[in-house]
Amino acid sequence: MSSSAPQDTGHRLWSVDEHLADVLSAVRPLEPIELQLLDAQGCVLVEDVTVPVALPPFDNSSMDGYAVRTADVQGASEEFPAVLTVVGDVAAGSGELPTVGPGEAARIMTGAPLPPGAEAVVPVEWTDGGTGGGAAAGMTPASAAPEHAGGEVRVHRAAQARAHVRARGSDVQAGDLALAAGTVLGPPQIALLAAIGRGTVRVRPRPRVVVMSTGSELVQPGEALTAGTIYDSNSFALAAAARDAGAIAYRVGAVADDADTLRATIEDQLIRADLLVTTGGVSVGAYDVVKEALSSVGQFAEGADGEDVDGGRMDFRKLAMQPGKPQGFGTIGPDHTPLLALPGNPVSSYVSFELFVRPAIRALMGLPESEVRRPSVRAVLKADKALGSPAGRRQFLRGTYDAESGTVSPVGGSGSHLIAALAHADSLMVVPEDVTSVEPGTELEVILLG
Repeated sequence: MSSSAPQDTGHRLWSVDEHLADVLSAVRPLEPIELQLLDAQGCVLVEDVTVPVALPPFDNSSMDGYAVRTADVQGASEEFPAVLTVVGDVAAGSGELPTVGPGEAARIMTGAPLPPGAEAVVPVEWTDGGTGGGAAAGMTPASAAPEHAGGEVRVHRAAQARAHVRARGSDVQAGDLALAAGTVLGPPQIALLAAIGRGTVRVRPRPRVVVMSTGSELVQPGEALTAGTIYDSNSFALAAAARDAGAIAYRVGAVADDADTLRATIEDQLIRADLLVTTGGVSVGAYDVVKEALSSVGQFAEGADGEDVDGGRMDFRKLAMQPGKPQGFGTIGPDHTPLLALPGNPVSSYVSFELFVRPAIRALMGLPESEVRRPSVRAVLKADKALGSPAGRRQFLRGTYDAESGTVSPVGGSGSHLIAALAHADSLMVVPEDVTSVEPGTELEVILLG
């Protein structure tokens, strides 16, 4: 690596770390609420959940077969089967259970409680199924042949004590910790909560994130392009990224370059937003409408150092990074709703989301610090030539990471408009601020996006 001192631009440049710290300092986890299980999917648990009853709550069969006493099937074989009297059926959910005495068996289904007197379960494939013939392939349905709940069954193999029996409490015991506070509730966790009888659970709700693009040139996908227009991809990308981070995302159609319209749209969206994200209009152009809209009303006002003005704080700043140099951040409205204003170039927008918005969403969810940011690894650059990087900027380049070889390869160029390359990347290669050239074989930090 070759190095160069950061350049003095004459304006304050915020570092990536400073900006992220400022964002996270303004974000507080959402207040806990009680939710029904399915509504709690993707939410973070705020309480330890203990097991009220053992799981399973009783000894039960893991096979369809016959509940037997081990002494009665000892030495059984196909040539010399053990012949047992069938005393009834035991189905899952059975209440009254037949008692299995010497020389007896009960037909039993998977999940059914082990009846008194029985010590093991013999799979139906080890028997004649009560038909008097050879080995059975399965059981005849009870409704079609109720007589098979009686009569005799021939058992062709011996069974050890507790064979094919799920013991009471073999999954979890009463009083055990089922799930710890801080757990994200996915399908397996929802299943466990249901299995131990919890109908509701106390969680931090998924953050509601409103995403809007700005720009009069933007057209919605599916509509016809006219001269000078392009399709709006940013709002789709960021709404999808917000969902991926764990949020409930609301995408607002592209807002034209008019400050009054944007201001009214933002005010309308505050009612359903825990976090607002805009993209575009934060640079220094004559039509950078986000800066104009948020700097011209009291509750959204921009102070010289981002100070509070009438309950809001909005600051537009330049970061020592590429892509994504222009950024805006503040809190707006009566509830001090966080707003992150991202640049409009697609790659700049997405990289900014991953570095700043995703951590804000994860912090709102109440996740521990270790789960707020994307994981990163060290990997060796695999490339045909050295990669250049601007002095004084932390550069984030798209890459593909190979975990097996511990290498990372660049995808596409460094341009902030190259969205096709982004679609094929699974990581971001991080080039430090003081490095201007990265030779192949150099070890880099790699942020994993998958």
